[in-house]
Amino acid sequence: MDYTTIIGSIAATLTTIAFIPQLIKTWKTKSARDISLGMFLIFCAGVFLWLIYGVLKKDAVIVIANFIVFVLSFIIFILKIRYK
Repeated sequence: MDYTTIIGSIAATLTTIAFIPQLIKTWKTKSARDISLGMFLIFCAGVFLWLIYGVLKKDAVIVIANFIVFVLSFIIFILKIRYK
């Protein structure tokens, strides 16, 4: 594994796990009032496009990271709708 892949893997890991505290907080408090619905819609669309990009480029780091981020952010999006 070259240094570029290592840096990309670390970046992907950090940006992926960054959503876990927000998901836990939203789940525990049953409140997503402070989360912007518009921002999350745009963000989910962007992450989905990154996922497609990773698939087209056959880059496992991009695919795995963006798949996980998409799932986590989609769950937060669902909680945002549920806990209006």
